[in-house]
Amino acid sequence: MSGDADRSVPAPSANRVRADGGAGRERAYDRFVEGNLKRNYLAHFTHGMLGMTGFRLIFAPTFVPAYLHMLTGSPFMVGLGQSLIQAGAIASPIMGAASIEHRRHVMPAAMTIGVLMRLQLLGLALAGWFLTGSLLLLATFVFLFLFGFFLGSQRVAFQVVLAKVIPTRLRGRLQAWRNLAGGAIAAGLSWWAGVYLIDPNVFGNGYATTFMVAFLLTSAGLLALYLVMREPGSPTVKAQMPVLDRIREFPILLADRDYRNFLIALVFATMGRIAVPFCIIHAGRQMEVDGAVIGLFSLAFLGADTVTNLIWGTLGDRYGFRFTFIGTVAVWLISLVAMIFAIAPWHFLLAFFGLGAAMSGNMMSVTTLVLEFGHRDDIPMRLALSTTAETTVATLGPLLGGLVAMAFGLIPVFSLAIASLAIALAVLVWAVREPRHLNLVDVKESHGGISQ
Repeated sequence: MSGDADRSVPAPSANRVRADGGAGRERAYDRFVEGNLKRNYLAHFTHGMLGMTGFRLIFAPTFVPAYLHMLTGSPFMVGLGQSLIQAGAIASPIMGAASIEHRRHVMPAAMTIGVLMRLQLLGLALAGWFLTGSLLLLATFVFLFLFGFFLGSQRVAFQVVLAKVIPTRLRGRLQAWRNLAGGAIAAGLSWWAGVYLIDPNVFGNGYATTFMVAFLLTSAGLLALYLVMREPGSPTVKAQMPVLDRIREFPILLADRDYRNFLIALVFATMGRIAVPFCIIHAGRQMEVDGAVIGLFSLAFLGADTVTNLIWGTLGDRYGFRFTFIGTVAVWLISLVAMIFAIAPWHFLLAFFGLGAAMSGNMMSVTTLVLEFGHRDDIPMRLALSTTAETTVATLGPLLGGLVAMAFGLIPVFSLAIASLAIALAVLVWAVREPRHLNLVDVKESHGGISQ
C-alpha cells in the first residue's frame, strides 16, 4: 500500500496496515531469497572464485612488493606503495555506504564500483608496458591509490549484496568453497606467473603481464555476477541523509559493546600487517630469491587457501566467526615468529603458507562477523566504519614499517607486528562475545535508525 493511502485512514488502522505491510514485505523478501538461493549461490561462488584468483595476485606479499622493490630498491617505497592502497580506502567505504544504504537495490551501484576498481589493474598493466622511469613509478602509485579507493567501496557494496541474498547459515561455506577454488587456481597461477611471465619478462614487463591476467580474471567474475545474480528489494532501508549526518550517528553503532571491542581487535590485528610487505625482502636477505622462488612462495601463500578455507568456513558456520577470527590471529602470530627465525627455504615456505592460511581466514572472519552485529539496515554503515578503521591503520602501518626498517632493520618491524597481534588476540578472547549467542532483539530495535 502506498504512503498516501496509509495517511488517508485513521491512525490505529494506518499503524496496523504499516505493520502488516512490513511483515508482508519481510515474508516476500525471505521467499525471494530462498527461491533464488541456488542461482545466487552459484553467482557469488563464480564471482568470488575468479575475483579471488585475480586479486590474490595483487594482495599476495610477493608480486607487488617485489615489483616496487625492483623499480625503486627502497624498502620505504615498498611500504609507501602498500600504504597508498590502504589510503585510498579510508574515506571511500563511508561514501559508498552512504550512497547505497537508502537503496532497495544495491547491484547497479556495486557493478559501477566493481568496474572502476578493475580498471586500475588494467592501468597498472598498461603503465608497466608503456612507461619507464619516474613516470612509471608515479603512474604505479596513482593506480595503486585508486585501486584502494574503489576497493573500500567495493568491500561495502558487495558484502551488502552477499548479506541480502545468502542466509547466515551458508555464508561461511560459500566463502570457503569460493576461496578454496580461487585459491587453488591462484596458487597455480602465481607459480606459473613467476616462472613463465616474470622470469622471462614477457612482453617486456612480466609484472605488467601478471597484472593484465588479474584484470581479465576479475572482470570475468564481475560479468558472471551481473548475468546470473538476482537481487531482492530490501524490505526496509535507511532514510537518505548527508554523509556527515550519518558519521554523527557512529556513536550509536559503537554503543554495542561487543562491536566496539571487535573494532579494537580489528585495529590491532590490522597492525599485524605491518610486516607482511617485508616478508619477501627478509627472505631475500637470507637466501637467493628469483622469479621462480617468488612464484614458489606465492604458491605456498595462496595455496593455503586451498587447504584451509573450507576449514575456516565450516568452523565459522558451526561455531561463529569470532571463533575463526581468534584462530586466524593465532596462526598469523605464529607464522611471523617463524619468519623471523627462518633460515632454510622450506622454513620460509612454511611461514608463507601460515601467513596465507591466517590472512585468508582473517578476511573471511572479519567481513562475515561484522554482518552479525546489530540491525540489518545498519550493515552498510557498520561495514564502512569497520573498513575505514581497518584501512586507516593499514595505511599508516606500511609507512611506519618502512621507516622502522630503514632506521633499525626488519626484525623490529616483525616484533611490532607480533605485539599488535598478541593484543588483538587478548581482546578477542576476553572482550568480544559471539553475536550469534546473544539476544540482540532490544539492541536491534534501539539501533535500527530511521527506516522507510
